[in-house]
Amino acid sequence: MIKKPKDSSSKLAEAVILGMQEVKGKEICALDLRKLPNSVSDFFIICHGTSDTQVEAIARSVQKIVSEKIGENPLHKEGTDKAEWILLDYFDVVVHIFKEEARSFYNLEKLWADADVKEIEYQL
Repeated sequence: MIKKPKDSSSKLAEAVILGMQEVKGKEICALDLRKLPNSVSDFFIICHGTSDTQVEAIARSVQKIVSEKIGENPLHKEGTDKAEWILLDYFDVVVHIFKEEARSFYNLEKLWADADVKEIEYQL
């Protein structure tokens, strides 16, 4: 088994965030789950878009940037057919891209309230 460097999940999370920013993902936040017992990954990166088209574009941008910068592809993808909630699973980093209404409904930030939450300021 190949071991990844300890900061590889942080670098992957940064690439995901850059991919979201490239297509103007809204209210990007990073949930650091590393200190939580039995967490499913190191990070959840969450954002939303205002339309199906934007949600799909954010997902494509994340995959493109992560592939270019880190050389990884998601192990699993879900939700691309309806674009209400697209999940990209990179194992150590799980990406959640919602339509605004679905994000409010599922409220992952509250569900994982014990995590360290960092709101990401928009950067050009």
